[in-house]
Amino acid sequence: MKRFLAAFVALVTLAWGWDLLPAAGAAPAAPVTAWTVRQHALTLTGLWSFSLMSLAMVLATRPAWLERPFGGMDRIYRVHKWAGILAIGFAVLHWLVEMSDDLIKTVFGRAGRLPKEHGGAFLEAMRDVAEGLGEFAIYALPAMLVLTLWKRFPFSIWRYLHKVMPLLYLALAFHAAFLAPSGYWTQPVGALLALLIAAGSAAGVQALAGWIGRGRRSAGVVETVREPAPGLTEVICKLDGTWHGHRAGQFAFVTFDRLEGAHPFTIAGADRGDHRVTFQIKALGDYTRGLAQKLRSGQPVRIEGPYGCFELPSGARGRNQVWIAGGIGVTPFLAWLEALQAAPEKAPEVDFYYSVRKRESDPFAARLEALCAVLPSVRLHVLSSERNERLSAETLREHGRHGARAEIWFCGPQGLADKLRDGLRRLGMGGMRFHQEAFEMR
Repeated sequence: MKRFLAAFVALVTLAWGWDLLPAAGAAPAAPVTAWTVRQHALTLTGLWSFSLMSLAMVLATRPAWLERPFGGMDRIYRVHKWAGILAIGFAVLHWLVEMSDDLIKTVFGRAGRLPKEHGGAFLEAMRDVAEGLGEFAIYALPAMLVLTLWKRFPFSIWRYLHKVMPLLYLALAFHAAFLAPSGYWTQPVGALLALLIAAGSAAGVQALAGWIGRGRRSAGVVETVREPAPGLTEVICKLDGTWHGHRAGQFAFVTFDRLEGAHPFTIAGADRGDHRVTFQIKALGDYTRGLAQKLRSGQPVRIEGPYGCFELPSGARGRNQVWIAGGIGVTPFLAWLEALQAAPEKAPEVDFYYSVRKRESDPFAARLEALCAVLPSVRLHVLSSERNERLSAETLREHGRHGARAEIWFCGPQGLADKLRDGLRRLGMGGMRFHQEAFEMR
């Protein structure tokens, strides 16, 4: 993610800097003054902000064709989130540069101040409107960022406020189109800016019209609801013929309540071709807490998907597999194990670690044991914190089967993932490939 965003910003900077390269036979460049530095800083920060905002808008449309290059929809959402954060940060910086003219006049005087571009009456009127829209957006965007990062702010309210973002983006697109220097439009930066405006505006219209994910939506009904354990809800849904199945380990956006909106849940089972999908939902927030009491058999449901690249790995790659599940992170592995039941010979060599609080009362431990019993190459290790059995990098090393070519597939709490990564690096096992899926959609 960091490399992609850095490369994206570098590409935008290169397009901006192309105009500054001296052409053969060109007149000497104007002397560098505080005013020219301010102008360059103003255009560059504005371009950074708008480019990243355009990227965030495009990624918000859930482009399934980008899942393979990015490594899954969860990573697309992470890039979307951080592109938005950086865009707002650069927007604030852009505004501070804009407000610096009085300071420069005080310190350096008016000498060397660049003249304003002028056009016809219509263009001047549009520029005034664009400036006003940009000023409005710069106050609204940081407020939206604070509400997004404030995890305690109710999701049901936030999702409606977040629908304002496409409108703010379209205002910024208008701002960028009319306030960009006129010389841009004959340079590579102008072509890039036009592409960003077109792509981002199309994404904004798609979001406002409610077309995101439209081609992947299926309707159905809740068939069964039960509570296999306190704080855990199992929901089985029967979908219509528009559902074309899923691969083991994928997830979907599920809407039980139109006012609450869609939530991402892993499909906790292999595809059987009967248009049924099962979800194991843990009470982790206001909405999922008490979900079993809110749902009823026969209730309509809408499912969008499937998405995700956290798929059953093949043993043909010559790597030993290490599967690690923590808590409700076991759901994609349940789907993997179910998918292997019909062809046990295709199961890779696996050490499967499942961390639980109390093994005897865990709702999945017995089921995992039954599934693994017919898969000799899958070695299940259930670690109970009540018995002081904790998973660590040292635990992986002690089993001794994980060389530098091993692959780790992890789904569980982020704190455990960070602890394992740090421990593996400390033990000189940092060469193990670490695959992780994280549902940070906000």
